[in-house]
Amino acid sequence: MARQGRLALLAIAAAACMGAAKPQVGEPAPPLEMTMVDGTKITLAQLRGQVVVLNFWATWCGPCKTELPLLDAYYVAQRQHGLRVFAVTTESSVPISQLKKLFAVLRLTPLRSIKGKYAPINNSIPTNYVFDRSGRLRFAKAGALDLDDLNNELVPLLREPAPADVPAPT
Repeated sequence: MARQGRLALLAIAAAACMGAAKPQVGEPAPPLEMTMVDGTKITLAQLRGQVVVLNFWATWCGPCKTELPLLDAYYVAQRQHGLRVFAVTTESSVPISQLKKLFAVLRLTPLRSIKGKYAPINNSIPTNYVFDRSGRLRFAKAGALDLDDLNNELVPLLREPAPADVPAPT
């Protein structure tokens, strides 16, 4: 009986460790809930059928100051093809209330917070995650993206059809 109890505890511990695994490129994305600056919430599952970029950035980050406007312009150019870009500031950045002027000119979606297994890779800012239309993690990178990176990673995903069970946009 004691052996069965230990085996049960090992099974529970193993399941907990697997649940704590970081998102893996090529695998279905772990759940993600994003809270917008205005308090509304959206999940990655609700975005199924779209290509999604999750960008971690900070106001003090030099590469972010180049990458964020590029991501914003790229989003404007590609949103009609099903691209969504979400930017989450790190806790070490200035408070969101102080970012109102920046958020007023950005067309991508600024986030207040996220719930899920996503964080800056190796504590590096910027960090980007890219999810395909079926909800699979297709790219994860610490470091700023440039136009070539965006084209190489996003254009093929934007050309993929939405999964059959996703309604066509209206």
